Amino acid sequence: MGCTEPAVTAAPETGAGPRTPGGSGGSGLYVHVPFCRRRCAYCDFYARPLGAPPGAVGAEAVRRYLAALDLELARLAPPGFAPATVYIGGGTPTALPARALDRLLALVRTRIEPARVAEWTCEINPGTLDAAGAARLRAAGVNRAALGVQSFDPDRLRRLGRIHGPAEIPRAFADLRAAGFENVAADLIYGVPGQTVADLAADLEALLALRPDHVSIYALELADGTPLAEACRAGTLAPPDDDATADQYAHARAALLRAGYRHDELSSFSLPGQACRHNRRYWDGGDYLGIGPAAHSRLGSVRRGNPPDLAAWAAALECGDPPWAFEERLDPEAAAREALVLALRRIEGVDAAAFRRRTGFAPEALRPAETARLFADGRLVRTPRGFRLADEALFVSDAVFRELI
Repeated sequence: MGCTEPAVTAAPETGAGPRTPGGSGGSGLYVHVPFCRRRCAYCDFYARPLGAPPGAVGAEAVRRYLAALDLELARLAPPGFAPATVYIGGGTPTALPARALDRLLALVRTRIEPARVAEWTCEINPGTLDAAGAARLRAAGVNRAALGVQSFDPDRLRRLGRIHGPAEIPRAFADLRAAGFENVAADLIYGVPGQTVADLAADLEALLALRPDHVSIYALELADGTPLAEACRAGTLAPPDDDATADQYAHARAALLRAGYRHDELSSFSLPGQACRHNRRYWDGGDYLGIGPAAHSRLGSVRRGNPPDLAAWAAALECGDPPWAFEERLDPEAAAREALVLALRRIEGVDAAAFRRRTGFAPEALRPAETARLFADGRLVRTPRGFRLADEALFVSDAVFRELI
């Protein structure tokens, strides 16, 4: 794509999930790696398969990505940018060839102050890791690994389109621990078509035997255009049942609390002292810079999103143009409403006095009628410092957030 081509008009991805910063001080850096071995059957994040599959990309796309990433970091990092947290996500960062991954990690190191980075996370598919890869990540400065486990059941892994099998999960844990990782996180997916509470209980039992430091549990989302969504639409697969999925969430939460994990955020649980600082920055409304195609940033009141298109993103940077597909400045009240919803994702909820100091608004004054109704029907409850979602409302939090935003 040449510099004379029209400006990018693609919209950014709207997928949720904790894919950028957290922590309570400084700013954060998120790096999106738009490559994987093979797209999962449920994934709607922007990623291209590497290698042989139809539509795959090769070494030239990786080379162009790394060169454009270097340009983006050099041009867009604000003066004095020294992130306290770094998160490399995707896609699958560890699907990159070893030399390309080394280049990516070195590139990031040259643009940050490693001594100031309290937490540096890399997402990992268990099928893309060996002992040498784990050691390479740790030697580069990565100190937190986020494993996409999703399930221990081989049939469910195949249904989800995962490239790994159950045996690779404990191997990945062992390799990471041997490499010196003291913070290993793991994701599970529930609400998969055909999955029962007993199935999820078996996954949790197998995962807890490995004692991850942090556990994220995500309800399967049938995103438009994904193979799982198409199968449900065509009637070849029964869609997840809402009541059964709610039961699975309740079971997982109870099991993790019994096992000594703290419930930090709607989907996140951690052992003492091991909460994800990077993701915490999101819920605290902190600043973060996102780089790479489809990455989002928030710096002060300005929010930006890069196009979910590797060629368009890279071409803009090569031409010296801004790489983002959109930029917006939030007005103070809109920013406060967004901050309220993000804060309510945390189980401890909103500290009313701190919220007012930070935003200039009393949280209950932003949507007074709606907030009063949510208290009346029990979906919001008082705390000594403010209010939070009731336990019964955690699984249906989106309905609460729609009333407050």
